Amino acid sequence: MLAQLPDDFSALVLGASGGIGHAVLEALLASQKPGRIIAVSRHALKLEDPRLECLALDITTQEGQGALAAHLEDTPLHLVFNAIGMLHDDDAGIAPEKRFEDLEFDALAHLFHVNAAAPVMLFKTLKGSLQGQHPVIFASLSARVGSIEDNGLGGWYAYRASKAAHNMLLKNAAIELKRLNRQAIVLCLHPGTTDTGLSQPFQARVPEGKLFTPDFVAKHLLEVMDQRRPEDSGSFWDWAGEPIPW
Repeated sequence: MLAQLPDDFSALVLGASGGIGHAVLEALLASQKPGRIIAVSRHALKLEDPRLECLALDITTQEGQGALAAHLEDTPLHLVFNAIGMLHDDDAGIAPEKRFEDLEFDALAHLFHVNAAAPVMLFKTLKGSLQGQHPVIFASLSARVGSIEDNGLGGWYAYRASKAAHNMLLKNAAIELKRLNRQAIVLCLHPGTTDTGLSQPFQARVPEGKLFTPDFVAKHLLEVMDQRRPEDSGSFWDWAGEPIPW
């Protein structure tokens, strides 16, 4: 697993209670290679492993990111996997837009905050843990619909645009982090359509065989990460290891 990382590496999984985040966490726990695993979710997980530290934090807030920084105290991290993202929220009345009339300032701002601002703020929060001379993989879930070149259907304004912003912000972060740690690899990853709460309202239109389990996705995303090297930092890949145009 992740051959470019040392034995007993330290991993941070954000969104560890969600479908993909939890599957990645389980894959890490199933391996003997990680030495320390920090799992962050809004509600603390109940898993038993001496290597595991479970934190109940909302990292889309300044308070949550501050608490994470205080917990880590700049200790080195080798793997950061961010699985936090939003497409819809029934309680807040947020759904993918199909036409101009569906656009709302609050929905646009909220998805940009969750999908773009929160991930890039992690680089400020975790700077002390990422800089140095140790190998680092920082992988964050994006979406193929965030590709401007690939957009042939339109719609889903807030989600598409917030994921495109996510990609640009991580590209920027990759350039700056390279100056602080030449072994760092920053990746935007498209997991494919996964059987989680995020995709549940839209699964009826997914072609047969194209709805993946979280375990399948976690396995393939870890393989994609394993294949990347520092010269790949700031790039965008799908679950099958194919590059995605910006």
